Amino acid sequence: MLPILRSLNAPSVARSVLGSAAVSCRGITAPPGALPESNEMEDLQTNVFVKEALEHLKIRPSLAKSIIHPDRMFTVHIPLQMDSGEVNLYTAYRVQHNNTRGPFKGGLIFHPDVDLQSMQSLASLNTWKTAFMDVPFGGAKGGVAVDPKTLSEREAQKLTRKLTHALSPVLGSMTDIPASDIGTDERHMAWMFDQYSKIHGYTPGVVTGKPYWLHGSYGRDNAGGRGIAICTREFLKRILHRKLEGTTFVIQGFGKLGSWAAQFLHDGGGKVIAVSSAESAVYNPDGLDITALRAHVAQHGSLCGFEKGVEVPNDSSFLETECDVLVPAAVAGTVDAQAVPKLKCLAIVEAGNGAVTPEADMLLRQRAIPVLPDLLSNGGSLVVSFFEWTQNVQNFRWEEEEINRKLDQYMVAAFDQMMRVHVDSGTTLRISAYMVALQRIATAAENRGEA
Repeated sequence: MLPILRSLNAPSVARSVLGSAAVSCRGITAPPGALPESNEMEDLQTNVFVKEALEHLKIRPSLAKSIIHPDRMFTVHIPLQMDSGEVNLYTAYRVQHNNTRGPFKGGLIFHPDVDLQSMQSLASLNTWKTAFMDVPFGGAKGGVAVDPKTLSEREAQKLTRKLTHALSPVLGSMTDIPASDIGTDERHMAWMFDQYSKIHGYTPGVVTGKPYWLHGSYGRDNAGGRGIAICTREFLKRILHRKLEGTTFVIQGFGKLGSWAAQFLHDGGGKVIAVSSAESAVYNPDGLDITALRAHVAQHGSLCGFEKGVEVPNDSSFLETECDVLVPAAVAGTVDAQAVPKLKCLAIVEAGNGAVTPEADMLLRQRAIPVLPDLLSNGGSLVVSFFEWTQNVQNFRWEEEEINRKLDQYMVAAFDQMMRVHVDSGTTLRISAYMVALQRIATAAENRGEA
């Protein structure tokens, strides 16, 4: 049985695309009520900031509305035979939000909480992020509602290949380019590249986040953390008027993003006094030895038992740890309205996508706690994904020093543009970043004659 691909807001387009595809899939019209109502789409969390930014821009309402709403949304139902012989049915989504400035671009998530609305929100965030970081992509996001810890490697590979097979008519290096994300890694991207190439021929640029030895890029593994450190350096210098050296940090989330951010901040002279993971948290008021801590986690798989720090609760109270800069680098919504009154930080670097809720953002403004928004602080991986894609298209490889230098240039250029708008408009850094993104998309749309 083949997976079923369902286009939720453009069924006729899906049917025409899939009808000519090399695989046998069915485009199915959405049932009544499947399409999101206009106000439902506009009330997604990311669009709260979009609507505020639009109030400061001279963008025609009709064009603004077309920018906010996704171009296409797909639902895929994937039957998968497990190692036990049992057959499970998994639901997956791919939201292609906007491609005015270039091919759709966005990660692939394996997580039990994946649903259509969360993919819409994250796809729109990628639209704004690609525009703000000035890389030639649009926004997309996809995911499978599955706990990856429940899958064997064979099951994970088979699920990834069947998903790629189903979505292959709407993916492509010049169409829609997935990347590794929560619950997926370079193995999944290698499987996707291989499966897609079996159908369409050799196409390394169809995904990013591939292993280095299979058309990946130098610097891709640590790009997210390096990008956080770069923009934090600028944030401290130009907003807080202080140096990185001696500044104290509390980092929530010690996965790939948070651990590399901690490492680069530590290497730059910052004092990381506390970090947390899903299982535990560790604290040292004199600063944690991040190199030793990362080695401990690599060996033991957990922060637990690290001798150069004290274990502390990893619940919501962790965010209340006193520090100069709080870095939420875990899941969305961790800094909410209930958390803000208890925070004991001078500033926040929003490393995780959507880590600060709109309600919390308003309260942080009232407390005069500046926030470096996720559009910038989470942009490092996106920029180096662009570098990987560019190398694949050129069939040429850049050296690591060049990757790191170019990443620094992109992060600083984006910060410069945000600061110019911030100073001119008097808006927050977040709204200034959204203003930059929206104006770039609107200008591209006007020049293309789309509106």
